[in-house]
Amino acid sequence: MTDLPISAELLAENNKAGEAALANDYASLGEQLDRRGIDIDAITRKVASFSVAIPSWGVGTGGTRFARFAGPGEPRGIFEKLDDCAVINQLTRSTPTVSLHNPWDKADPAALKAKGDQLGLGFDAMNSNTFSDAKDQALSYKFGSLSHADVAVRQQAIEHNIETIEIGKVLGSKALTVWVGDGSNFPGQSNFTRAFEHYLDAMKTVYAALPDDWRVFTEHKLYEPAFYSTVVQDWGTNYLIAKELGPKAFCLVDLGHHAPNVNIEMIVARLIQFEKLAGFHFNDSKYGDDDLDAGSINPFQLFLIFNELVDADHRKAPGFNPAYMIDQSHNVTDPIESLMASAIEILRAYAQALLVDRPVLAAFQDSNDALMANQTLKRAFTTDVGPIIAKARLAKGGAIDPIGTYRASGYRARVTEQRPSSGGSSSGIV
Repeated sequence: MTDLPISAELLAENNKAGEAALANDYASLGEQLDRRGIDIDAITRKVASFSVAIPSWGVGTGGTRFARFAGPGEPRGIFEKLDDCAVINQLTRSTPTVSLHNPWDKADPAALKAKGDQLGLGFDAMNSNTFSDAKDQALSYKFGSLSHADVAVRQQAIEHNIETIEIGKVLGSKALTVWVGDGSNFPGQSNFTRAFEHYLDAMKTVYAALPDDWRVFTEHKLYEPAFYSTVVQDWGTNYLIAKELGPKAFCLVDLGHHAPNVNIEMIVARLIQFEKLAGFHFNDSKYGDDDLDAGSINPFQLFLIFNELVDADHRKAPGFNPAYMIDQSHNVTDPIESLMASAIEILRAYAQALLVDRPVLAAFQDSNDALMANQTLKRAFTTDVGPIIAKARLAKGGAIDPIGTYRASGYRARVTEQRPSSGGSSSGIV
């Protein structure tokens, strides 16, 4: 029996107010798509089957390099984080799993599993943390972790990753995500080759500890916190890592971890082609790793990425089994609202990509008709698929208007009374 945080009566009342309008909009869109030879109900069923994981840390208030301003009703620990994640899934019905972070979310694994079951939540990939020092940690990661010059520091980082796997096994997770902040800030500070050799050797030990049915996702990041060099700095290096480690190793793509104007959708296509795409950390950015809401800056790029994903699924690309997760930091918005907005935008991009007429697109590509090939994509992208997404949510017991229903529920005000403020501001990113 699940224990959901939003009143079923309130949800039904809000849905009733919008059902007539949704029915009309859905019928109208269905007529438009029918003229294009598209079955709207088939698209809706596919959208309803799509899901994306919520990051446990995403329901808290983030920060900048300079300060963090506490938000009202912030979760004080992992169990309250799971409560907030349950709100998102109850209203969107597309986020049934949570990705945990060790040691930020460290607690009795059995108690975590019971809490997840109570809220109807499962657990996605486990995230290790060797980019910051934990309380009472013996050795510091200030100058690196898995690539550190000191073998004792590397061993500590290895053991932390193996511990993270063990926790995940209890929770039912099937993947480990590894991102390290290792790198250098000054020329000459680090030997590029030795650092990468240390990293690979350490990761091979972590890889050997994976259960047979697990995968490991390595994540590249162009810069930050190290600004001169980063050990795992781009998708090419990430691909080399995956090839070195073996068939259970894959490359995770975070949309904010690339240089400006990089063609991320082409990177996705390459990793699919060579069977090394792990999946995604969805967010958006203007300048760097901004961790903004998905689709808030460049929704067309998000659509183009999903165009590659749908194409791979359509042609049954070998080894295609991507994992989807949101990864955001919320500084000026309610984190629950932002995560719901992102889940909706991810579904929007997926639904739009499902509308692409692939035989027609292929014909234009083969005949070198650049204009009409682009117009084929634009026709799908400019279609308002909102009624499809809302209909899919409603069919699964979610809200027609998730953010409106959330605000009407008073959830944020309620938890603010229950959760004392963590204070005004503090320095640094969290």
